[in-house]
Amino acid sequence: HIVSEAGTAAGVRRIEAITGENALAYFKQQEATLGRLGARLKAKPEQVEARVESLFERNRSLEKELEQLKAKLASVAGSDMLGHAQEIAGVTLLATQLEGVSGKDLRGMLDQLKQKLGSGVILLAVADQAAGKVSLIAGVTDDLTDRVKAGELVNFVAAQVGGKGGGRADMAQAGGSRPEALPEALKGVPAWLENTLR
Repeated sequence: HIVSEAGTAAGVRRIEAITGENALAYFKQQEATLGRLGARLKAKPEQVEARVESLFERNRSLEKELEQLKAKLASVAGSDMLGHAQEIAGVTLLATQLEGVSGKDLRGMLDQLKQKLGSGVILLAVADQAAGKVSLIAGVTDDLTDRVKAGELVNFVAAQVGGKGGGRADMAQAGGSRPEALPEALKGVPAWLENTLR
């Protein structure tokens, strides 16, 4: 029974096989594995493939629902966060640390906040204390990119939390390795913005 096949060089194939008693033992092991899977899935061996495919489809459907719910929660959270925005030298600033949000969700939240804000500077941060990681994203609306650069802002904060980043004038991301330093770093953002706008 051939168990594997691979190309080792141009025009050369390598196969691995088992024979005799080893082949019989292999098939018995495969049969036992299929039986255990069938028991876990509450399906007969011949129904396992269809049952697994059904579970994959269900999983994909649930993942889509979860993403939709996350988007709705992010929208609600974004509306709540706007109440914490402050005005620095005539420019609206929102710099905040988020809870219960993953680093990969920051981009979507930033885009939504920029639309709702209309004009302003935004810095969002997520700290994972257990993993020792910080995720940062900065955004500047188009009307302000000639005065404030998102990359400079995100690097100002990242430098204080053991990291660095980069990006465009309107959007930049960074990471860090010192979540315990994040609150203090965020406190310095208003003064940084005020100096930048001078």
